[in-house]
Amino acid sequence: MIFKKVFLFWALPYTLYLIPYTLFSQELNCSVQVVSPQLNNSADKKIFQTLQQSIYEFMNNRKWTNDVFQQDERIECSIVISITDKPSADDFNGSIQVQARRPIYKSSYNSLLVNILDKNLAFKYVEYQPLEFSENVFMSNLSSVLAYYAYVIIGADYDSYSLEGGTPYYQKAQNIVSNAQTASEKGWKSSENTQNRYWIVENILNSSFKPLRECYYKYHRLGFDVMSEDLPGGRAVVLSSLELLKKVYDVKPGSYCLTLFFLAKADEIVNLFTLAEPAEKTKVLAIVNEIDPANNTKYNKISQDAGSGKSGSSSE
Repeated sequence: MIFKKVFLFWALPYTLYLIPYTLFSQELNCSVQVVSPQLNNSADKKIFQTLQQSIYEFMNNRKWTNDVFQQDERIECSIVISITDKPSADDFNGSIQVQARRPIYKSSYNSLLVNILDKNLAFKYVEYQPLEFSENVFMSNLSSVLAYYAYVIIGADYDSYSLEGGTPYYQKAQNIVSNAQTASEKGWKSSENTQNRYWIVENILNSSFKPLRECYYKYHRLGFDVMSEDLPGGRAVVLSSLELLKKVYDVKPGSYCLTLFFLAKADEIVNLFTLAEPAEKTKVLAIVNEIDPANNTKYNKISQDAGSGKSGSSSE
């Protein structure tokens, strides 16, 4: 890859059905868990373990790009599938939580890059049947959903290292959406709602969202990655990157991708700017309180007197 990344193992705070870590040369290092808090019989648990292993192999053994990844460059990510209903032996309903983290240069800190809870997960799965996927045709809802999020994760990671570097992978995700327009399962169509798989990639590839993608790049590569050597300078760049979001907000207020950005970044922004100088606090609060009012309670912590801003950040 163009950018050498620091490998830091990150484990989910879940313990059910843990899968041993195995070495691969592919792009993703994806931990997978299938949980079923409402379904407790032993037969269900067995098929959930098999399903979990199948998803793990699908995400980690497949080559998603043409780039060569070193072992320590693989993208740390996780999938948690929560099964809430099992209408028949092969039918499953539930949700999928997708997260990805990015190591910060010369730091032990991993920045949350993707944080998506998709509540529209319905699929068929026959135990021990391999998960099949094609970029050119819709084969199954489960494999399409998994491949879609694999490309979203890779796209976000590449965007954080180079300006709009993730475009080819977002386009692949958009192609999966196009192939799934005839699917009976929810989550793929623009008409269903404004917060689903269709709108994630539509937003990202829409020219109106170019400032958001520039923000991702500046925030991570030019902001957090320099903080080990220049904390005030890196924090200033993060602040300027957040100012770019106002351009998106003015055109597309309440857009799903802005919501997803702050789902991943709200806590991080609070941690970074709590110890900032008063002028920076004022500026960042004006931005986030307007664009992301849902997290105003969190952002109020920034204005609390926590110090002079001479030390401390979430990247240290």
